[in-house]
Amino acid sequence: MNRVATHHRKTSETDIFVRVGLDGTGRYQVSTPLPFLTHMIEQLSRHGGFDLEVRAQGDVEIDGHHTTEDLGLVLGKAVLEALGERRGIRRYGDATLPMDETRVSVALDLGGRAFFVWRVPLPKAKLGAWDVELAPVFFEAFARAAQCNLHVVLHEGDNLHHIVEACFKALAKALRQATELDPRAGDALPSTKGAFD
Repeated sequence: MNRVATHHRKTSETDIFVRVGLDGTGRYQVSTPLPFLTHMIEQLSRHGGFDLEVRAQGDVEIDGHHTTEDLGLVLGKAVLEALGERRGIRRYGDATLPMDETRVSVALDLGGRAFFVWRVPLPKAKLGAWDVELAPVFFEAFARAAQCNLHVVLHEGDNLHHIVEACFKALAKALRQATELDPRAGDALPSTKGAFD
């Protein structure tokens, strides 16, 4: 099965291209104008086992909001397209990851109902040139475009870099689990309704 998709979105604020291969080996080529965001997207690829190509440009001279949100939208849309009809997938995924003093949980459902819960209190601060408050902006945009139910919860943590990075890594692991093909499911839709809309 070739579960690969590309999505390109160009507006007056951003120009973003994403190519994702769900059954990859974690190879990535990521370029954004925000180095910390680039680092986080690389974590998604590496820890999710997805092959990922990202080329993002945006009006970061204003701030990083448009680029961060639109990248979440484009990546979510590419994942949704790569899943196709979602036949045979596990559908649900969850991961709890530690990173030094930090522990984060992510749970998601690829069942076609977009919902987002963020229980990660963050101060207004920067990691490099990237505003920490943009973390939930990315995750919410991804959930909306991928049509998934996504919950992110911080259990412990003090270091902002560790907290945000653990969120992205836990998303990677949960998404990998949810997109995996279940050998027991065959070609069935993972829904008792027989549909996702």
